[in-house]
Amino acid sequence: MRNKQNNELAVCGFAAVKKVEKIHGERIRRFYFTEENAPLFGGLCKALAKRRGIYNMVKDPAELEKLCGTVHHQGVVAMIFMPEIDPVDSDTVDGWVADGEHTLLLDHIGNANNFGAIVRSAAFFGIKNIVIPEDEAAGALTTSAYRIAEGGMEYVRLYSVRSVSRLMEALSGRMIRIGTDLKAKTPASDIRAICGGKPALVVLGNEERGISNEARRNCDALVLIPFAGMKGGAKEAPVDSLNVAQAASVILYELVR
Repeated sequence: MRNKQNNELAVCGFAAVKKVEKIHGERIRRFYFTEENAPLFGGLCKALAKRRGIYNMVKDPAELEKLCGTVHHQGVVAMIFMPEIDPVDSDTVDGWVADGEHTLLLDHIGNANNFGAIVRSAAFFGIKNIVIPEDEAAGALTTSAYRIAEGGMEYVRLYSVRSVSRLMEALSGRMIRIGTDLKAKTPASDIRAICGGKPALVVLGNEERGISNEARRNCDALVLIPFAGMKGGAKEAPVDSLNVAQAASVILYELVR
């Protein structure tokens, strides 16, 4: 839940708050917790006291629900300065290429929960860069996304881009642009071979529509996650596709294994 008046975002959930404390503790402006969690956040309370921040133990967990807008707060809510998402620029792209860093491009996936789960997977697999369309940037960073990311937000860098297709055009020849497509013939297990040692830009799209036609035209390769049952003779999967967050985990595993 956002507090626009104070330019704050509520971060809840034990793992998410712990990671903010560890990596970006200076972002926490206010902290609220239940009695059973008090011994686990003594360091944070001391740090807030030192810089005259606010921390309070609440007796009724319902107070935490009001702060963060969910019952899934796990007894802790931290109000942080609203994070900013920087636009992609040429220096950023040069850095990706020079350092050989893979990057995720989310082409209007349109779901905060999926976004949080993708961030969690990206952090797990060591993918530092995630790009989202500029028109989704304002609504991407939510309490729900932070909680589902389980602390992963502190390990990735988020960027926005005005035009997905123009970014992909600018990366032609510099990164291998790989899109996901249910009609593709190439399995995701071939990703490393496709990259040939170059950094990859992996494009994930909306669950209903997939990646846009513009993004698809700018891909160097299209891949899919094949239905495992085909090896046993089954002709089709019982469902059309994986959830986009699940698919991201499989593809990132294949990319970095």
